[in-house]
Amino acid sequence: MWFIELMNKILYKLFLRVVDLIDQNNKEKIIKFFKARIGNNLIHVIDIGAHKGETIDLFMKNFNIKKIYSFEPNNDLFTALINKNYDTNIVNLVKLGVGKISEKKILKIFKDSSSSTLNTINENTEYFKRKKKIISFFLPGDNFLKRKQEIDVINLSEFFNQENITKIDILKIDTEGYEFHAINGIYKLDFEKIKFIYFEHHYDLMIDKKYKFSDINDLLKKNDFHMRYKLRMKYRKSFEYIYENSK
Repeated sequence: MWFIELMNKILYKLFLRVVDLIDQNNKEKIIKFFKARIGNNLIHVIDIGAHKGETIDLFMKNFNIKKIYSFEPNNDLFTALINKNYDTNIVNLVKLGVGKISEKKILKIFKDSSSSTLNTINENTEYFKRKKKIISFFLPGDNFLKRKQEIDVINLSEFFNQENITKIDILKIDTEGYEFHAINGIYKLDFEKIKFIYFEHHYDLMIDKKYKFSDINDLLKKNDFHMRYKLRMKYRKSFEYIYENSK
């Protein structure tokens, strides 16, 4: 039994590696976009939804980072990030979620950790059923949900104030359907401190977001941000967007 479980875990890691290779082209396009506008200037980054450090690693490799604040509330993932021994003078790991207000929320943590969310999952959608089937092939078991964890969520403007942040070149948000709430917690004056907002939006119905893409677009336009880049994620009903502060 232990051998089968070990082989399943190895196969799952290989599967994740294939997914990463599929996404590589998109990552290169995103980097090219930012390179053309930022160059080798020292930059400040906020990374909401650090997961396993994918954005930290990608940005540290390609940009001249002065400071990157990376938010990850999942206990296991946060511990793994600490164990990666990033330079703490550059990488500030923050064990918090980000939302409209500072509060406590319940994070639903799934076998596929990248799907973990503060939202409700609609298990009746075809997208969920297909995803669960794929994950269950590698990690057998009926429960897609591993566990729930109470987390602390902070309003981003409150974090700006705590850390005395006056400038952010790139605000990246990947929170599995909680992006609007994270952006909606930024006060008007703090929007002016941000140059680019880079986020993911899901169009599948698996995540019950209770908002539409137009809600994000309207909020950003109201605060003088305009879409500069749109990129579809392969084999998913998801897009990556980059908005720029026009002021």
